[in-house]
Amino acid sequence: YTRGTVTAFAPFDARADAEALRKAMKGMGTDEETVLKILTSRSNAQRQEIASAFKTLFGRDLVDDLKSELTGKFETLMVSLMRPTYIFDAHALKHAIKGAGTNEKVLTEILASRTPAEVRNIKQVYLKEYEANLEDKITGETSGYFQRLLVVLLQANRDPDGRVDEGLVEQDAQVLFRAGELKWGTDEEKFITILGTRSVSHLRRVFDKYMTISGFQIEETIDRETSGDLEKLLLAVVKCIRSVPAYFAETLYYSMKGAGTDDDTLIRVMVSRSEIDLLDIRKEFRKNFAKSLHQMIQKDTSGDYRKALLLLCGGDDE
Repeated sequence: YTRGTVTAFAPFDARADAEALRKAMKGMGTDEETVLKILTSRSNAQRQEIASAFKTLFGRDLVDDLKSELTGKFETLMVSLMRPTYIFDAHALKHAIKGAGTNEKVLTEILASRTPAEVRNIKQVYLKEYEANLEDKITGETSGYFQRLLVVLLQANRDPDGRVDEGLVEQDAQVLFRAGELKWGTDEEKFITILGTRSVSHLRRVFDKYMTISGFQIEETIDRETSGDLEKLLLAVVKCIRSVPAYFAETLYYSMKGAGTDDDTLIRVMVSRSEIDLLDIRKEFRKNFAKSLHQMIQKDTSGDYRKALLLLCGGDDE
């Protein structure tokens, strides 16, 4: 069951695709159209088979060839499409915490939106691929309550969804109300524990109850009572509890809204959700922003980069 825009291509012939890609990149000039058409219409697993066939047939590395033949954002997008699914998030996190300055946006987006099973997988892959402990790396580069909430999310011990206990819902909502709106200064720890460990269905009820008790959406309180990276992470967690596709629709919208485009975010979300829930993201985008994701990409990007993104988007929602 997938709500992705990209699915396995049939009939699939890895060798024929490898040959077409080699032809597109051989000699003077590159036939970008062929490259983008093949790579956006194959599943990630199929792209890995193409890379393997490419090496078998020509003794060349497909990703290296893409890097040497393509440039700019288009190159980044094609290379991202070639990254094996299982390593995609671990790779993004590795680059978010390496070198000078940490990219908090990437840490927030990935750790707030992935399921506990996905987070456990990311940790294992990180250890295997980079011979380092992801939690150690993240704690070494972050601090304060922002760091603590990331560590809680990294434990991947959120309660599984089950029967919701209304008494506990009431209690959590009251605790959050007393920790935020009623307190001089905020008891961040209560927010971290409750938002980081309770089940999704429980928290959705807590948010409703919180509204009833306080007269505020929980987002409004977080906005008023916290700031900086912690605020962004708390808001991302709340939004993902409410709806992961709606969270990503908003993330995509703000990556393109206003002057300049945050291409890294645009590429990361389009690629990482293309086989999971991009259809749902498109639906939420249309509902919440009075235009379609397709229209916004069309308006905000250009060239082969735009063509490839529109193919990944997979259609317009009038």
